[in-house]
Amino acid sequence: MDTLEGRVAFITGGASGIGLGMGKAFLAEGMKVALADWSDDHIAKAKAELAGNNAVFFVKTNVADRASLQAAVDQTLAHFGKIHVLCNNAGVNGGGTAAGPDFDDWDKAISINLGGVVNGTKIVAPIIRAQGEGGHIVNTSSMAGVVPLPGLAAYSTAKYAIRGFSESLRMQLAAHGIGVSCLFPGATRTALVPLPEDDPSIDAENAPQFLKDLWDAMRGAIDPEDTGRAVVAAIKANNFYIFTNREFIDEVRQRHREIEDAFPSDEATPGRVNFETMRAEQVRNLMAPGNRPLPAKESTDMELDLGSRSPAGGQ
Repeated sequence: MDTLEGRVAFITGGASGIGLGMGKAFLAEGMKVALADWSDDHIAKAKAELAGNNAVFFVKTNVADRASLQAAVDQTLAHFGKIHVLCNNAGVNGGGTAAGPDFDDWDKAISINLGGVVNGTKIVAPIIRAQGEGGHIVNTSSMAGVVPLPGLAAYSTAKYAIRGFSESLRMQLAAHGIGVSCLFPGATRTALVPLPEDDPSIDAENAPQFLKDLWDAMRGAIDPEDTGRAVVAAIKANNFYIFTNREFIDEVRQRHREIEDAFPSDEATPGRVNFETMRAEQVRNLMAPGNRPLPAKESTDMELDLGSRSPAGGQ
């Protein structure tokens, strides 16, 4: 999407943090924005902050509840007429560890953090496609979907899954003029990690050192509005990966080296090599930054403009 002016965005978790940062960035581009959120408090604060802006529509929804999310989408369509950009951003902390006996917190975290992305996509993607005007989907993962974070198994499980889901979605929608990006924020100033100075109920003195270190990181965290502007740039360029925090680069490189070193040294059979080479080339073409659909042929098939395809070896 080279031009965002006049388009409509639907953002879940949109009334605070990264969601609100994206909303403000979209408004600055001349878009209309529906901010969908579960928190009445967040909605009230965002309404006050954006008071007088007729390009904003607020709607309450629970992304884990498909009927609730469908109703929010229907209200947005009734208000704005269309949706061109979907940002599946709603998320929660918690959920428990991988080996813990509790299921309730785990199921809740997965149903929101992963289920909300799946629900939003399956409800809105067909709408964008049917409009025939192109569009874009941004799914919020996390650096917890790239590198492991201790004790956050439910959160990491969902965020890793969002990465794979988004890659599959991008390849599926590429030929229909619908781009897909995956956002991997690190420390960002959001309501998910309140600071002791902002929440008097937090017992900062007796908190574990890990949490104290996290608070210190959050004091120098990324501004959500900067993240929103990074999302706008990625949509315009049709880039898949959106990273915001440079401090992870050395760890990511090390993990990639470990993965490469773990492969066996024996040579694959020619048939396996041929098949996987064909598959890998197709994936590179579909995932390449900047791909745009060519006009439909008489057969109604679509082809991709691969002039900006990524070099061999990946994106």
